[in-house]
Amino acid sequence: MNQNFNDLIKSPLNYTGGKYKLLKQLIPIFPNSIDTFIDLFSGGNNVGVNVNANSVISIDNQKQLISLFDTLKRLEKDYIFNTIYNVIDEYELSNSDLNGYEYYDCNSSSGLGKYNKDRFLKMRNDYNNRDEDNSYYDILFYTIVIYSFNNQIRFNKKGECNIPVGKRDFNSNLQKKLSSFIDRIKEKDILFKLNDFGEIDFSKFCRKDAFIYADPPYLITTATYTEQDGWNEEKEKLLLEILDYINSNKIKFALSNVLEHDGKSNCILKEWSKKYNIHYLNFNYNNSNYQKKEDNKKAKTVEVLITNY
Repeated sequence: MNQNFNDLIKSPLNYTGGKYKLLKQLIPIFPNSIDTFIDLFSGGNNVGVNVNANSVISIDNQKQLISLFDTLKRLEKDYIFNTIYNVIDEYELSNSDLNGYEYYDCNSSSGLGKYNKDRFLKMRNDYNNRDEDNSYYDILFYTIVIYSFNNQIRFNKKGECNIPVGKRDFNSNLQKKLSSFIDRIKEKDILFKLNDFGEIDFSKFCRKDAFIYADPPYLITTATYTEQDGWNEEKEKLLLEILDYINSNKIKFALSNVLEHDGKSNCILKEWSKKYNIHYLNFNYNNSNYQKKEDNKKAKTVEVLITNY
């Protein structure tokens, strides 16, 4: 199944270590024929929306994320965009595409955070204190992401969104990303499923042309999703045991991870990976903690895709 790389689209969500820039390296390593593609840690969904498969199951344990994707797939695009603009107007947030930066006494270099901060905090507070979950709050959540630091997602131990305000707003670039993403998930046979990787019954995927992809939080890197012990050695070992089980049932899998980073080595992964095929990748992440200044010799990162085929 040939992949047209001109059709690749980027998620409107910015996950640290998102795989968009690696797709041209990853996809050629994936099996040529995929019936069902199962993405165990979908995150921003850069892989799921771009992979060539008859059907896609995108799994994540972040309920706000899965609910947002369901809403984006289910509702009309015009309604989604109009709701975002209504939220922007309601909270009097900046609209630089319409008014420019000077209107808000800001410039493109320093950004719009100073103007938006109090308005953003009010919007975030209203979302955190909602008394129900519905499609409006899904879109409100996405608007928070739009105006947040680097368009990222972060929650505290209470489950409250606590990402700070960012420098940008709903500019034309982000509008295009969202529009393309909505179009793609509407045309694609893709199911967004809320689940934890450790609770999935993998036996139902024991069939020809099923393919499981895992891009978990990386044990030896730092990102918002690894805070508060979100990923640890116990979960790392559990995932590797599950992949061994998948392999024993002759299901193809691929695991994205790093063997080395910033002077640290993932010894658990290195030992486990000896049983499988290791593909070394050239990575380049923007807005990421993975990549440090080149003159820092400790900052070597070895990014890999590990496959059982």
